[in-house]
Order: sequence, then structure tokens, then C-alpha cells
Amino acid sequence: MITKPDKNKTRKKRHARVRSKITGTETRPRLNVFRSNKNIYAQLIDDTNGVTLVSASSQDKDFGTEATATVEAAAKVGELVAKKAVEKGLKSVVFDRGGYLYHGRVKALAEAARENGLEF
Repeated sequence: MITKPDKNKTRKKRHARVRSKITGTETRPRLNVFRSNKNIYAQLIDDTNGVTLVSASSQDKDFGTEATATVEAAAKVGELVAKKAVEKGLKSVVFDRGGYLYHGRVKALAEAARENGLEF
């Protein structure tokens, strides 16, 4: 019997490979992206202290009531996380795409974050 490969399992393997090479610090945190079927989430993480510095998602109160699983929603989440980071004095980050392809919603989030003041 032929079984389909578990896409989330292979994504987690890719993510573990990437995570072995990149870490976030207090001055240059890691911009982590998680994409579910309905929402998208972004966090700035300081891995040395194990602390989330800034977070934004399509479920936040300041997000609004638009559709949450679209490229436009991802761009708005990128904008939100960048604005919160700039308010905290964070400019430079390390981008962690979470094992996802740099395409679609992940790309929209990253480009919106760059346009609103984050450098990576």
C-alpha cells in the first residue's frame, strides 16, 4: 500500500535543519513564522534567553475582521510585527521561515516586515 508522506513531518525536519544553523540574540532576534490553514503568526524570539520579544498574528485584536488566511492578511501581520519591533528598538533580525517555502503568505509577511523597518 502506498502512503502519502506527512507534509508537516517533512516541514519539521526542514525546520530543524535550519534551526541548527540560526539563532536569535537579544540584539538580533529570530523572526519566526508559523502558518496554519486559517491563520498566520510571527514572533521575534531571543533564543539565548528563551524569550519572545514581540509577537503578532492574524488573531490579534488590532488585526481587524478581514479574512485571515490570505496573502493580504500575512502582509498585515508582517506590518504589525515590524511596527511593534521598531517601537521596542529592534531593527535587525534573522528570518526563520519555519521550514515553509519562501512563497505566498510567508513571502508577503517577510516583504511587509522589510518595508516597515526590519532589516534581514
